[in-house]
Amino acid sequence: MSAVHAVRLGGGVALVVRPRAIAVGAVLVVAGAALAVAAVGTGEITLSPAEVVRALVGAGDPGTTFVVRDLRLPRVVCAVLAGVALGVSGAVFQALTRNPLGSPDIVGFQQGAAVGALVVITMLEGTGRAVSAGALAGGGLVAAAVYLLAREGGRTSGYRLILIGIAFAFLMTALTEYLLARARVEDAQEGLRWLFGSLNGRTWEDVAPLALGLAVLLPCAVPAGRALRALELGDDAAHGLGVRVERARVGLVALAVGLVSVSTVAVGPIAFVALTAPQIARRLTRAPAPPLVCSALTGAVLVLAADVAAQRVVPETPVPVGVMTGALGGLYLAWLLTISWRSGHA
Repeated sequence: MSAVHAVRLGGGVALVVRPRAIAVGAVLVVAGAALAVAAVGTGEITLSPAEVVRALVGAGDPGTTFVVRDLRLPRVVCAVLAGVALGVSGAVFQALTRNPLGSPDIVGFQQGAAVGALVVITMLEGTGRAVSAGALAGGGLVAAAVYLLAREGGRTSGYRLILIGIAFAFLMTALTEYLLARARVEDAQEGLRWLFGSLNGRTWEDVAPLALGLAVLLPCAVPAGRALRALELGDDAAHGLGVRVERARVGLVALAVGLVSVSTVAVGPIAFVALTAPQIARRLTRAPAPPLVCSALTGAVLVLAADVAAQRVVPETPVPVGVMTGALGGLYLAWLLTISWRSGHA
């Protein structure tokens, strides 16, 4: 476990400082900035890091500035914001369930959002905001159903929540395949483009709603962090500390679902980032539970790295970022299950 220092601010208030977490966060910020510059410089017109930086600070020529600021920067900002949302969402849910498999993309929330969007695309022939509303409704309905079914004896079991969520994930996947099979060819193609999770063609109009959603939801992560730390001690201990356990749990689930939903609405389902980012951050910081800030930074770095790799693997036809994270995340999930099985049978 990493060292912890308490800094007294006066009035009986103390600030808990983890030097290792601060160092890890600083490294992640530097890595994210480097990847952002690389992502902006990647495309049909390759730009050097110096050209990218000059354009960002307003010292580049008009053509380069237009390419950087208007064409490529919105894609990078979308990647960062989506990664932050997925990282925090996964950290909240994994800490809440006390299980590394407790992730919105494992327990069906992302799949529910996908079904909601596909219903609008293939059955209602909706576009734009209607698809976004369908995704939000689908994710919310699945989350509510999973939460209610996981309640037992007036309490919500993290273990039951994960098992029921996995069952819903399979159900939503089946519904997705059914909707695509019965849809018109044009609607099915549009649905598949959305399902792949792609940053291609993102503009500042796509950035605005995602940034607004995070501006509303991320401040809620501050009190959520305090509630999570109390719940990690157990329901009885949290109750003794003055936490209204079930109300806090409902709020935390709503926060996690809201974050993953706004990300899914903006860029489509990006698999495994919510699963892997918190665990990578926890191992880097050596914290007892996934740290929210480092999980957010790790999520941003993962999405940026996947997008850079996706653009450079096949430059002629860039791979959607969701395909890249799915491939890498599948390997990570297999490794995680292997070490969990070995530790449980040691």
